[in-house]
Amino acid sequence: MTINANIRRLLASAAMIALASSGALAKDITIGLTSDAVHMDPQAGEELSSNIMYYHLYDPLVRRSADLEFGPGLAESWKLADDTTWVFTLRDGVKFHDGDTLKASDVVFTLERLKKSLMANLAANIESFRAIDDRTVEIKTFRPYAALPNDLAAILIMSEDHVKKVGDAIDIQPVGTGPYKLGEWVKEDRIVLEAFDGYYMGEAKVDKVTFRPITNPATRTAALLTGELDIVQDLAVRDVARVKETEGFEVVTRPSLLNLVLALDMREKSPTIEGKNPMTDQRVREAMARAIDVTTLSRAIMNGLSTPSAQYVPASHIGHLDGADFRQMYPFDVEKAKALMAEAGYPNGFTLTLDATNNRYVNDAQIAQALASMLAKINVTVKLNLMPKSNFFGYIRVPSDNSSFIMSGWDVPSGDAGSMYSVMFYSRGKKEGYGQVNRGSYSNPEVDALIDKADSTPRVEERDAHLQKVTELLLKDIPMIPVHYEQDIYAVRNGVDFKPRTDKFIWAYELDVKD
Repeated sequence: MTINANIRRLLASAAMIALASSGALAKDITIGLTSDAVHMDPQAGEELSSNIMYYHLYDPLVRRSADLEFGPGLAESWKLADDTTWVFTLRDGVKFHDGDTLKASDVVFTLERLKKSLMANLAANIESFRAIDDRTVEIKTFRPYAALPNDLAAILIMSEDHVKKVGDAIDIQPVGTGPYKLGEWVKEDRIVLEAFDGYYMGEAKVDKVTFRPITNPATRTAALLTGELDIVQDLAVRDVARVKETEGFEVVTRPSLLNLVLALDMREKSPTIEGKNPMTDQRVREAMARAIDVTTLSRAIMNGLSTPSAQYVPASHIGHLDGADFRQMYPFDVEKAKALMAEAGYPNGFTLTLDATNNRYVNDAQIAQALASMLAKINVTVKLNLMPKSNFFGYIRVPSDNSSFIMSGWDVPSGDAGSMYSVMFYSRGKKEGYGQVNRGSYSNPEVDALIDKADSTPRVEERDAHLQKVTELLLKDIPMIPVHYEQDIYAVRNGVDFKPRTDKFIWAYELDVKD
């Protein structure tokens, strides 16, 4: 352990002794994130650092466990009154951070606001909602819809009174029912959360949590080893061996839900391609898939800490098609890829631009550069447009239509492929709340019809069957090339009780400090 770390520990111990003498034992944790949150308004947009903050400050009706099991949250129970009518009973006496009591009207307000937000897709299957009394909410779906409780785990309940009082300032003055309150947010430096002593599940074990956004991986590792951080999110793959060899720290990994994917534009005229868009031809899309060597990406760039994607969702999810493997259907084969390009009429290839981040995914810039080199072997010239995530998601947002080729990540913490398929592969502009992030303008009427069927049954088994058929069609059509699942890699100092969640959310309520 370094001298700085020893000094930090001694100071922390002295503070704890002082507090213990007054009857309180304070615990604090400092966590290094890859980037700062963009928002504190839980309906302003989704990205990992913001999502982590949302779930500290707010709660959903249905809680998603660390292992993607779904159970009571702010709603203590629910039932189906008929095939399309759900009745949710709220817990009694739940408090917001400002002392107000949660009421059914807050749930109604949240859903009304959500329908008008950038995240309206989360409520796309909800037709209507009303408060029956202060503790009872009725939600109606357009048709029988088995996945509603899973969807509600992503909808965080806001205080009607507080939002109306502060207006747009809700993004910097959040008030929820979550286990922590916002203490301080110094952008690009730190976010400090303080335990909420009125939390309905009991006060958190850790009193204060400081999140520090450190975009440089080497700097994050150095901050851990000098005692400035207790946990590091996304430990750089090149630093894994170093941390393992350093006394007082451990490396914790688990398979990620985050699937790195390449979205291909399917329009006849694409923004960065001269003339007709070659990617409207399935043979060109297959050639591009076959030109990508995921084994080399894993070995040379990810240090073996990635898993090639077989499909768009993992095997644990509803809609996964047993036995199907994208990489077995389209194995790496440059000569076959060249032949397909020639057969499609593009032996000399074409030029396009790849939009990608340089600070969001593990080694994202290096991966983008490697993809450009691989595709060059089949005469596809890839110009790189790399940008920080703070610019990227606005740039690629539908319907901005700036992009021909996009590298991004997508995870499905709902455990249900339908939540991805309905927004990414449903025809754009055909149905409200659907196709909202269909960045390649993919359109297949059979896919749309199957998603409609999946969203029209109260039986999970039927939903699974319909979504598996969608998966089968997507694997044939290739509107998107799945690349790999990252490994979630954390570094943790000894004495911190930390178990990674499947959804990659670091939730301090589940943490403890033993020393």
